[in-house]
Amino acid sequence: MKKVGLYFGTFNPIHLGHLVIANHLVEFTDLDEVWFVITPQSPFKTKQSLLDNNHRYQMVLEATEEYPKLKPSNIEFNLPQPNYTVHTLAHLLEKYPTGYDFSLIMGEDNLKSLHKWKNYEVILENHNIYVYPRVSSGTVDHQFKNNPKIKMVTDAPIMEISSTFIRKNHKLGKNITPLLPAAVFKYMDEMNFYR
Repeated sequence: MKKVGLYFGTFNPIHLGHLVIANHLVEFTDLDEVWFVITPQSPFKTKQSLLDNNHRYQMVLEATEEYPKLKPSNIEFNLPQPNYTVHTLAHLLEKYPTGYDFSLIMGEDNLKSLHKWKNYEVILENHNIYVYPRVSSGTVDHQFKNNPKIKMVTDAPIMEISSTFIRKNHKLGKNITPLLPAAVFKYMDEMNFYR
């Protein structure tokens, strides 16, 4: 059984914070691989500043090229919109009926709103959730506190880099290159994205 952690996001663009977290989870937990599931449209976000799906996929591909345990996934590109995690998981189980054990990866801020997710009980019943620390307000719902399916990865580094910050400051002409894998910055720059 290959244990795969699914790291969902728009990755608009993927940055070093994403890579540090994914690499930490694949190196310091029992996960064998982490798949970056590039979301075409989140039920919680508008689409205005989203780059085309294939460009975001290409940037994740460039970012993960040197990390054999980290992989891009475009599984959601052809699923009905908006994308709900529970539907994507069902689709993955159909596509890979044997040999894979899929878990979710999320920040602690997302765990605080998990009770609002579509069919979150079904997700918890069938999948583990690996939670990395985030600086955020609010509290974790009592039902998630001692749940054996929820694995708190407390030793993961806290990364306070955001794609929004990168896009905004790139547009303002600030040097944001240290926040991105070199190949991602090169691709972004050549394509004149977020200007």
